[in-house]
Parts: sequence; structure tokens; C-alpha cells
Amino acid sequence: MEAVSPQPTMTQSPPIHDHSSGLSSVIERNIAALLERQRAERRRLRLQERLADRITRWAGSMNFVYLHVLLFGAWIVSNIGWLPILPRFDPSFVMLAMFASVEAIFLSTFVLISQNRMSASAEKRSELDLQISLLAEHEITRLITMVSALARKAGVEQPEPAELSDLQKDIAPEKVLDRIEHAAEDG
Repeated sequence: MEAVSPQPTMTQSPPIHDHSSGLSSVIERNIAALLERQRAERRRLRLQERLADRITRWAGSMNFVYLHVLLFGAWIVSNIGWLPILPRFDPSFVMLAMFASVEAIFLSTFVLISQNRMSASAEKRSELDLQISLLAEHEITRLITMVSALARKAGVEQPEPAELSDLQKDIAPEKVLDRIEHAAEDG
């Protein structure tokens, strides 16, 4: 009988030798770490943030649309007198307009609360991406320098010296951002 490796728990990364998904163990570990981070962030949300997210999710669903079509349709049909069985309680539709306005105020507030939180989360991910990219650029620059030294020692022909020296320079991110802003202003 074949031994079955235990499944990883929420806080445990998958076994290094598990290739049953077809992905490398590093990717499996990274996926597990990201999912755990997302779960931890959801657990840290305050009650009002969780409530705003739920309301936003509900307001963005087709069930919300169907409910409003039904409610507003019944309200309108009742108040234009098409259903004599129902009394006209808002013939000028002032109450309907007020109800819709108040609902819009609250829904837009809930959406903004959720968007602000998602924007902050996206900003953190963006900063992480930048840090990883800068680290990768630094490591690649070091590798180019090492490979160039090995190539010189082995007598292997290298690309033009100007191109090689450009590739061996570390990039200063603040200078790149300044250049991008300057180019955008010149437009």
C-alpha cells in the first residue's frame, strides 16, 4: 500500500516533495503562504469593514437588482393606479425618490469603504512587487558581473563594453520615477 502524504493545514506549507498538482514545491509553498496571508487579513477586519464588504457584495449581485425591480415595480404600479386592489400611498413618488436617495447614499458609502480597503491592500501588493523587482534587478546585475568575470577569465568574447557596463549598473528607482514624471509632464 502506498503512503499518503498529509495535506497541508492553513499554517503549514505543502511538503517539499509533493508534485501531485504539477506545480513546483516553491510555487505550492507561495500559494499556501498567500492564501494564509489573505485569511489572516480577513480575520483582522473590523466588524464594520466586514459588514461593508458583505453589503457591497450583495449590492453588486443580480439578486439585488431583481429585488429592486420587484420592489420599485410594485411601488410604481401601485401608485399609478394600475392595481385598484392596492391603495395609492405615494402618488407623487416623493417617498420613492427619498427612499432611493437614502439607499444610494448608504450604498455608495459602503462601496467607498470597501474600495478604500481594497486600494490599501493593492498598494501593499504593489510595494511588495516593487521590492521583489528591485531585488531581482540587483541579483541579475550581480550575476551579469560574475558571468562577465568568468567569461573574461575563460577568454569568451563579450558584447560591446558600453552595453555590458550599462547592464552592470544598479538602477536607482527614484531616478527612474523622476524620469517617468518628467517625461509625463513633457507629454
